[in-house]
Amino acid sequence: MDAVDVDGIRIAFTRAGRGRPIVLLGGFVGDGAGTWHHQIDALSGTYSVVSWDPPGSGGSSDVPESFRLPEYATCLAGLISTLGLRRPVLVGLSFGGALAIEYWRQHGTQVRALFLAGAYAGWAGSLPAETVAQRLQTCLAASVLPAPEFASTLAPSMFSDSAPADRVAETRDNIAAAFRPGGFRAMALSSAEADLRDVLPRIDVPTLVLHGEADVRAPRFVADALSDAIPGSRLVVLPGVGHVSCIEAPGRFTTELETFLREIERCTGP
Repeated sequence: MDAVDVDGIRIAFTRAGRGRPIVLLGGFVGDGAGTWHHQIDALSGTYSVVSWDPPGSGGSSDVPESFRLPEYATCLAGLISTLGLRRPVLVGLSFGGALAIEYWRQHGTQVRALFLAGAYAGWAGSLPAETVAQRLQTCLAASVLPAPEFASTLAPSMFSDSAPADRVAETRDNIAAAFRPGGFRAMALSSAEADLRDVLPRIDVPTLVLHGEADVRAPRFVADALSDAIPGSRLVVLPGVGHVSCIEAPGRFTTELETFLREIERCTGP
């Protein structure tokens, strides 16, 4: 794992391969390499693939609990600039999907395309207010637990009931290892407060919305709303798959991502 300094904040990242840049943005639990190792291995023969640990998690610096989505996007912009990644494709999972949308809002001309998996327009922009309040309360309560208990509390909702046990266990271990209470609270609060619905109709880059049919955290109506609001976007549903589709069904996830990347090359060229 490598790291760069962005305005005094250490940003840890993993980079592999050469070629057109892809930036992988995970959810609000776990680190980048643990979330995305299947895709890093599969794509790095053709692309330059970067995954990061969001500030306040994994190998990145702690940040104030007042950190919100715009600040995360600013840190991401610093990482992308420092690494010299020209117009990357942003692949966002869950919280990372909202971050990708916020990054487009700030730096739209610097984004080649968006691949949004289990994503939200922020919780406030995608879920009923009572669901947001309940989810935030659950997250804040979980944030004071010891890391193993925290991971055991959060991990089950990330997968379908039929997910392979070894992948659930691997993710639970990754969540525990990357967990830092203050950073998690900052990301949970960012998710709860963000409402990016006004951004969606303005997105003008190729966009694919990927939904796991068994996703209980970002249900189908969330994916439909994103796809309906983003001009020209395409919705893909993975049958029987839960929220962290890149881990539960890495082969199918990567196939859809590679297909999308080839479509981008055909439609937009170099």
